[in-house]
Amino acid sequence: MTVPKPLALSMGDPAGIGPELAAAAWAMAAAENLPPFVVVGSRRIVEAAARQRGIAADVVAVATPAEALACFATAIPVIDIGDGRYRPGEPDPAGATLALASLARATELTRQGATSALVTGPIAKSQLAQIGFTHPGQTEFVAAACGVAAQDAVMMLAGPHLRVVPITVHVALAQVPGLLTTALIVRRAQIAARALARDFGIASPRLAVAGLNPHAGEQGRMGREDADVIAPAVAHLQAAGFSATGPLPADTMFHAAARETYDVAICMYHDQALIPIKVLDFDEGVNVTLGLPLIRTSPDHGTAFGIAGSGAARAGATVAAIRMAGQCVVRRHA
Repeated sequence: MTVPKPLALSMGDPAGIGPELAAAAWAMAAAENLPPFVVVGSRRIVEAAARQRGIAADVVAVATPAEALACFATAIPVIDIGDGRYRPGEPDPAGATLALASLARATELTRQGATSALVTGPIAKSQLAQIGFTHPGQTEFVAAACGVAAQDAVMMLAGPHLRVVPITVHVALAQVPGLLTTALIVRRAQIAARALARDFGIASPRLAVAGLNPHAGEQGRMGREDADVIAPAVAHLQAAGFSATGPLPADTMFHAAARETYDVAICMYHDQALIPIKVLDFDEGVNVTLGLPLIRTSPDHGTAFGIAGSGAARAGATVAAIRMAGQCVVRRHA
């Protein structure tokens, strides 16, 4: 895949599977037609992770993304921002500090246009919190770095079989009804539709909007949110020229025939969106942040400290995140 500049790949927590999957993705790049990328992190840790994984590769420190583009075919390029010990499965504050530095540098490179997209490796929020990280996650960190309000940075999970957007994300289920508003649903659905047109080549995206309650409320007998909050949002979207249907009973939205009728499912809460995509696309799910001036993707999994360094971690989601970011770059530049 040809891109004007390499992608920036943040290393993630060095005690997790991020470093080894970065190396694995490089080893699979030619076979998977991946765009060139540069790892931002520790050259020594990436080299140790590649060796642990059984990947025979030169790992070279580069000063600029341009240097990475020149050597990507023969070596794993790393913008070396700090040293550290490779201790898979043993997270510590030093590793969290390096992970945050990697995320910050990779974000800044992409924000400045030195790299064409940002792919973020998995971090551990609990570890980052211990060193003063106050954002709910990487999405909010990247949004803040870009000057975008957190509510306008929309998370979409995408795979070969399904795309989903949760309107509310990392909140307790009991809080969801109070957080849902017609304006919030409309705003996030519009951001999703415009991003699908710009970065995914879908000229007129079809939005399927899930209900909140069983049977989409069943005319108010199982809650009023569907009729009072979600239905007006769907009507507003339709009046604005978007192809939107709903509120739909969520239990019938995700079988094969139903998925053929829409391009993205707009869901009301975290598990309503993430359970179906993880059932269908567990090894190839990609977290895409919509509404940013830059392209950002991430594999839809965590640090997996329990299997780090064992070679058991599959690289499918990392490969998919790099490929999807590259495809978005190509479409956006076109």
